[in-house]
Amino acid sequence: MWAVITIMPALETDFETARSVTSLPFTLNMIGFAVGNLVIGRIIDRFGVIISVIAAAMASAIAYYLASQTQNFQLLTAFHLLLGFGTAAGFGPLISDISHWFLKHRGIAVALIASGNYLAGGLWPLFLSDILLEQGWRDAYQILAALTLIVIIPLTLLLRRRLPNAAHQQASALASANSAKINLSTRPFLLLLGIAGISCCVAMSMPQVHIVSYCVGLGYGPAVGVQMLSVMLLGGVVSRIVSGLIADRLGGIKTVLLGASLQCIALVMYLPFDGMISLYVVSLVFGLSQGGIVPGYAVIVREYLPPREAGEQVGFVIMMTILGMALGGWMSGWIYDLTDSYQLAFVNGIAWNLLTILIIAGLFFRTLLPAKLRQC
Repeated sequence: MWAVITIMPALETDFETARSVTSLPFTLNMIGFAVGNLVIGRIIDRFGVIISVIAAAMASAIAYYLASQTQNFQLLTAFHLLLGFGTAAGFGPLISDISHWFLKHRGIAVALIASGNYLAGGLWPLFLSDILLEQGWRDAYQILAALTLIVIIPLTLLLRRRLPNAAHQQASALASANSAKINLSTRPFLLLLGIAGISCCVAMSMPQVHIVSYCVGLGYGPAVGVQMLSVMLLGGVVSRIVSGLIADRLGGIKTVLLGASLQCIALVMYLPFDGMISLYVVSLVFGLSQGGIVPGYAVIVREYLPPREAGEQVGFVIMMTILGMALGGWMSGWIYDLTDSYQLAFVNGIAWNLLTILIIAGLFFRTLLPAKLRQC
């Protein structure tokens, strides 16, 4: 799913498009990813993980290949919608599936699964950079199409085992006890998490989506931008694992509140620093600060809501975070086209981040209120 970010400068040159238009394949990629998290999560709740993930892998491979063949930018953008849908199987649905198998160490289990996404974003751009330089983005996409089939389908067959019914019953009892503490029904609770997810990921998308283009604009070249993206996402792997350990001790709400606060601080650091070395440092700080936020939402869902609908509920919250990434990726390019600068795009991200902090802080303080006040 991160491949489109590494090819954005090449697409801008090949198709002679503006920065905001070049962001559209990423935006459609994220929309497909968002919808895929919800739809595939719902299918896994009913039919299990095997069929869903294999079909999604095939869809991703087809989308990679068709995108590499087209000369039409509109078709290229449409194929990224399918690509995003297919890649979703490796995120929210797998996070939901693994969360059923752990109780005491659910946070670190979810974090490890979610880290696969960032580990891919940290390693694949480094692998693809030489291919992009020597052979071009079309060959890189064809290689990814083949590897998607060769790697994912055999690994999916290892996930055949079904969860014992007793585990569902125990998780359901704990979720009911936690839900009584916050005294919110499922729909408003999910809605609040969804709004918070959109807001934090609009903020998160500014560096993640535009760091390569930002570095090109500063004169450092795409290779430096790809390296910064890798540093950022590898930092996110560390952040996700540490946040998983924190979630097992403090719970999901406190973990997300901590991550959102640290992400806001990191975004502020982008404003005064644009030197190459300082941007490497700030990108690392950003990655280390925000990696645990999105899987933290999944932990919150599993702590407070019934486990039988976990695939759909986790999928919904993840969908909202990815829609935030899609909106933020486009919005930052639009602000750049208006101002010829990314400074206001960073300010925009900080404002959205503050909304996330406000919502999650509200949920946290609600858990601290006496029962009579929570019912008001």
